[in-house]
Amino acid sequence: MSSFVTKRLPPAHDDIAPDGSHVRILLGLDGGGMAHFELAPSETSVAVAHNTVEEIWFFSKGRGEMWRKLGDHEEVVHIDSGVCITIPVGTHFQWRSFGYEPLAALGVTMPPWPGEGEAYQVEGKWEPTV
Repeated sequence: MSSFVTKRLPPAHDDIAPDGSHVRILLGLDGGGMAHFELAPSETSVAVAHNTVEEIWFFSKGRGEMWRKLGDHEEVVHIDSGVCITIPVGTHFQWRSFGYEPLAALGVTMPPWPGEGEAYQVEGKWEPTV
């Protein structure tokens, strides 16, 4: 049986995600984990894909765009506070921040992030700035 865990969003990032965004590690259980991702104003991430995990992101602050491509399906969607998106396994994705405040999202990863080598760089839609 698992015990209860409580954590507040850390004031500073814990790491840099494979896409170049700042990541704050939150909590996880056997089936998945949660993290907070943030791009500074006017930044564009590196385009990546995942080998084994799928994710759901909920944007809580800022505005920008998310590019996703899986097989022949490709789209760019506007993202801002309140938008929720999915990133299925193998999806190529890249995001960019517009405006004067950071673009921030809570991400749920299923199964939990396995570590080094999970994400790999792909050709993206935009030139990365991070």
